[in-house]
Parts: sequence; structure tokens; C-alpha cells
Amino acid sequence: MPSYPAGLSVSNHALNRLTTALRRSRRQRSTRWRRLSVGRQALLVLAHLRKAETYADLAAGFGIGTTTAFRYIREAIDALVAHAPTLDQAIQIAVRKAFVILDGTLLRIDRVGMTNGADRPYYSGKHKCHGVNVQVLTDPMGRLIWSSPALPGARHDMGAAREHGLIDALVAAGVQVLADSAYRGAGPEFDLPQRRRRADPATGTRRRLSGNQRAVNAAHAAQRGPGERANAVFKSWKIFRKIRCCPLRATALVQAVQVLILASAVTT
Repeated sequence: MPSYPAGLSVSNHALNRLTTALRRSRRQRSTRWRRLSVGRQALLVLAHLRKAETYADLAAGFGIGTTTAFRYIREAIDALVAHAPTLDQAIQIAVRKAFVILDGTLLRIDRVGMTNGADRPYYSGKHKCHGVNVQVLTDPMGRLIWSSPALPGARHDMGAAREHGLIDALVAAGVQVLADSAYRGAGPEFDLPQRRRRADPATGTRRRLSGNQRAVNAAHAAQRGPGERANAVFKSWKIFRKIRCCPLRATALVQAVQVLILASAVTT
């Protein structure tokens, strides 16, 4: 199979973080010999995560077997997951911010059973596709603070955030949170947009928002907008364009990429 050299739009900080994690993993495993050096293995893993290169293509490009490529990638992802920040660490960062932005995103998947109904928990009626729900917490500039484990895509954002303990942790720490209407009822610390009043039982119509209320919502959306940046950064890693592994491995992928994104944010 022909191969070609190509570049990766990944910072050296992320490469160094992955290389360090792999070197520590090899030391713990007491590995004597590998077909690829630590640096070459790190490049292989980044090509898979960043560009969604298949195992067969990576194996041909790096001169190894397909099974070896699969094993190298899985080993690296597990090594990165061990360095993923916990919710408590994220809250310690959040309390130092003026406010944080909370939003949920759907990462599409296609490895779900379709014959026995096992796909139903993963089907998002909002997005009309199968996926996993990930809660993303960012600072006011849209820089990633923490991303949650993946849950089936049918889960509502509010239910997913509560299941992770994120709502309770933010409220207990007194962190001011900007979020959309999906998190209504989370608590007084959550700043949410205005919503229309309930429908009139007699006429069935809803009272429209006033001009001032619409202006408040527009300002709220503009302030909440940078939070979408973190979602866009996640999906710029092409492995998330459509996850083709078991849905149970989606959490490991999210946490591994989270570690690389946080490493890329380090400034010298």
C-alpha cells in the first residue's frame, strides 16, 4: 500500500505530553523492545485521533501490522486517560473564574446494535442521529476546563449533568454558571435566558418576549457563545466526526483528547 508524509496540526505540548505518558507506561510494563520508538508511537496515535486515520492506513504508513497499530493506539489512549482531570480538580479551577460556561454536545457514533433496540438509548431526537452526550465546562474565554464521561445521546443535558454530579458540585462551590435553557431548575447560580410564558389555556397562544427581554437574551447568547469554542475544538479532532468504536470506549476517547487539548493550551 502506498504511503505519503503529512503534517499534523497539533501543538508540540500535546506531543510531549503524550510521549511522556507513553514512556511512563512502557516503564511500568517493563517493555524491553518495541517496533516503534516512543516518539513514533506518539505520532501514530495523534494521526489516528486528529485525522481519524484507519488502523490499516496507519499500519502501512508506519511499517507495522494492523493489530500492532490497534494495540499501540489503545495503550496510548489508556495512558492519557490516567492523566485526565477529575471533577474536583475542575471545580478548583472554576471557583477562580468570574463565571463558567456549561454546555452539552453530541458526538456521533455508528457502532450501535440496530436489530434488538440497543440503539435507542443512543438516538438523539434533537439531532436525529445516534451519538453520545458530553458535558463541557469552559472559562469565560471558551477555554476547556473539564469534559464529562460520555453518556447515551438520548440523555437530556440536565439529566446528564446531574448524573455526573456537575450541577451539585457547581452549586455547592457557589460558582456562577452561564448555560442555556436546558439547565432550567439547576439553581440560583445558573444564569439562564428568558423564556416565554406558558400558553394561555383559553387561547392557546404564548405571550411573546418584550423588546427588553429579547435584548437580554441576545446579550446572554453573546456571553455564552465562547463556550461553543470548546465544542468546536473537540470536533476538530476528526475521530469525533463519527466515532467508530464501541460506545463504551467513547469516554476513554473523550478523556484522552481532553488531556491533549489541555496540554495544547499551555503557554510558554
